[in-house]
Amino acid sequence: MLALLHTSPVHVPVFDALRDDAHPELELRHLVDEELLDRARAAGPGAVAHDVRVRLGEAVAAGARAVLCTCSTIGSVAEAAGQAGVPVLRVDRPMAGAAVAAGPRVVVLAALASTLGPTAALVEEEARRAGRPVEVRTLLVEGAWERFEAGDRAACARRVADAADAVTGADVIVLAQASMAPAEYLTTTAVPVLSSPRTGLAAGAAAVRDGRW
Repeated sequence: MLALLHTSPVHVPVFDALRDDAHPELELRHLVDEELLDRARAAGPGAVAHDVRVRLGEAVAAGARAVLCTCSTIGSVAEAAGQAGVPVLRVDRPMAGAAVAAGPRVVVLAALASTLGPTAALVEEEARRAGRPVEVRTLLVEGAWERFEAGDRAACARRVADAADAVTGADVIVLAQASMAPAEYLTTTAVPVLSSPRTGLAAGAAAVRDGRW
């Protein structure tokens, strides 16, 4: 069983659909804690480290063979918290690796300012690991998060797609948050646009299957 730690309930049907499409044999258990993101935005990701560790422990106690954190703001905290013998993954790491492979000029788009720093740091980490040069630029998509919180996910995706289409001088564009994924299919830019849910879930499925992460 793969446990998923979310900070928004909107991710539950998204990952269920991805599971049904590509990993029908995979059992998912969803843990949703919206307060983690609220506190991380207010006081920094480190402020929720203890609570993230508690939630990870709950997942393992319930039988999880791996845990996937779908929130990019607290992803590094989840990885660091870990659980003995159980892989704890962040959903955006496979995406960051793919971005580094695509070219050195990486533009990170986020709807939340608190996600920009962690995602940029992750891309730079993956570049060091791969021994590749990288230049990361970050861009906050103004107004996108407000529309997401208001429940207008279509308008949020449109804002993100428009921002991606306006990017110049990039080899690849990274959509920092899992909630931004729908925008990937609305863009018209020739620059590759990457989102995290599908590749992140694939990594989680592999971790459950054979302990690889």
